Amino acid sequence: MSYLLPPPLPAPVIVTKDVGGFVSEYQARTEEYRKENREVRLHECRSACTLALSLPNVCVYPNSILKFHLAYNARDHISDYGVSAELFNSYPDAVRARLGALTREYKIISGAELIQLGIRDCNEPRIMVASVGKTVQRPVDPGFSLSGMMHSVANAWPGTGASQPPGPSEPVKVASREPAKPAPSDVVFAAFPLPPTRPPELAGTQDEARSKQALAEDKPAEGKPSDVPLPPPRPDTLTLAYTQRLPVLARPRVMPGAAPILPSQTFVALATIGQR
Repeated sequence: MSYLLPPPLPAPVIVTKDVGGFVSEYQARTEEYRKENREVRLHECRSACTLALSLPNVCVYPNSILKFHLAYNARDHISDYGVSAELFNSYPDAVRARLGALTREYKIISGAELIQLGIRDCNEPRIMVASVGKTVQRPVDPGFSLSGMMHSVANAWPGTGASQPPGPSEPVKVASREPAKPAPSDVVFAAFPLPPTRPPELAGTQDEARSKQALAEDKPAEGKPSDVPLPPPRPDTLTLAYTQRLPVLARPRVMPGAAPILPSQTFVALATIGQR
């Protein structure tokens, strides 16, 4: 987007690449942006486009590129030092100190360096800062009172029937502040009553009561063993119930007149092994 072709308000002017042009046109557009308080964001800006640095609401990106050089006449390409001085004087003091002077060749300053020189970073949010002045205290009328003010309002309101002038001012009574609450350590907690005892008809038999009392005192009850009996052992029938017996296979018999395929020194018939 060009510097001279802004979008409709209130959108910011985003300059993606502007190679410059007539300084008078850029000066007129810069004054419009100044009156509108338009935000201008610079990506790549050359020559007369660098007038945007004079705006109070201009910002750059860390990868932005700005190129500065002397202004020259478009007909004969002779440097115009008067217009160049206007360009140079419009830059902030830190930018002028960084440039030193304008030349026919480009002097390039990156956006990261401009941010270090005081130009706002477009990636950061805009912060509106109000001017801070001295606090001025208004004088207080010693004869002012709330009752007198209410009487004046009643006289000014039609139909109230108040015709007598207000009497002497009376001081307004202010209610005393409530006492501070005590600290947690100062609070005295009341003793809460214990719940009533269980009726005898709900307590169960006497033996149950004695067992409960014995368990509470961690002592065995009278007439009952303290050790809990162990469960009965598992029957043998249940232990053998899951045992599976494999069927016994019949051993092969040696046929009469049979001879081994391999020599007898290295081969022994399976039937012979079974007979041993």
